[in-house]
Amino acid sequence: MKKASQLSRRERQIIDVILERGECSARDVHGALADAPSYSSVRTLLGILVEKGHLRYRSDGPRYLYSLAQSREKVRETALQRLLKLFFSGSRSAAVAALLGKDGERLSDEELDELHDIIEKARRKRG
Repeated sequence: MKKASQLSRRERQIIDVILERGECSARDVHGALADAPSYSSVRTLLGILVEKGHLRYRSDGPRYLYSLAQSREKVRETALQRLLKLFFSGSRSAAVAALLGKDGERLSDEELDELHDIIEKARRKRG
């Protein structure tokens, strides 16, 4: 399968629509795209994404319904790795610092506690 970073901007937009909605027809995708290309272009792009292994489809009467070929978790992991590489030079701590904002003021006490627990669990796993 081609890497997500090798997808065109429009292909990534289509993946995002399907990721958000779960299963979509070509018409659903076309309607959800900002500044959408022609309907036939969307159908062509969906076919390309199927060929690349990113999407699968099933027949529902006269139409096809498209869904992700991989689990949401795998797609999320791939997208997060791309985001880390693109905006944070691969640094997880820089990404977390950006999420925390200035002095952690963007996060609730519950979110900070949850992050603390995640960090402690990671430390215990390392031994």
